[in-house]
Amino acid sequence: MAHAGQDIEGHGGFGLRLIRTGAETDGELLEMEARYGGDGVFPPEHLHPRQDERFEVLEGTVRVIVDGDERTYAAGEVFEVPAGTPHQMTADTPARVNWQVRPALRSAEFFEGLYGSGPESARELGAAFLERFADEIRFTAS
Repeated sequence: MAHAGQDIEGHGGFGLRLIRTGAETDGELLEMEARYGGDGVFPPEHLHPRQDERFEVLEGTVRVIVDGDERTYAAGEVFEVPAGTPHQMTADTPARVNWQVRPALRSAEFFEGLYGSGPESARELGAAFLERFADEIRFTAS
């Protein structure tokens, strides 16, 4: 089960440290620190049907495409992505971001399954895996 202080390692230098989870906030908030290795590769465009996101750049710069508009944010800047809005985010050099998701739903468990550090260790993006997390994330391309 996802818990505060847990590290989840992704690909290309991407990683997450869970700060506060839904279990600790009565489902209201998932707060994470995201680390970007700086490979500059965007993840697939996606949206969160029922969750709002808030990002504060702590170190470095990040490139973000929100609803088709690309911007760059530097340390100290904050931006938000409303529920249902297609978006992508990457960094061309190492960067750190405080990332808040409201409500938490099962986003931490999604990342555990995606990157293989949770009890299910899915590491598969098959239809069954994505269907389990349809309330948390949907990819916009087929």
